[in-house]
Amino acid sequence: MPSDRSGSGRPAASRTPCSHKPRCPGAEEADRESACTVASFPEQGWSLLCNGVVVFDDTGELLPDGRVVPPRRPTDMLGLG
Repeated sequence: MPSDRSGSGRPAASRTPCSHKPRCPGAEEADRESACTVASFPEQGWSLLCNGVVVFDDTGELLPDGRVVPPRRPTDMLGLG
């Protein structure tokens, strides 16, 4: 992902406005996973969305600011494990 040269530390993808119509949800919005895929690497198990979020096949996410969203597994919801 290209880095921001302005010194803000934010990836360039998180600053770029979405050109899709209707606009894709931002990285901070609850439905961020519904943004359009701009790069897909199924052999590696991840995709880059236009809002700068990296989504993994195990449902985990990496947000543009570096925060990690852990995978959501059905067994976690049941208290099994």
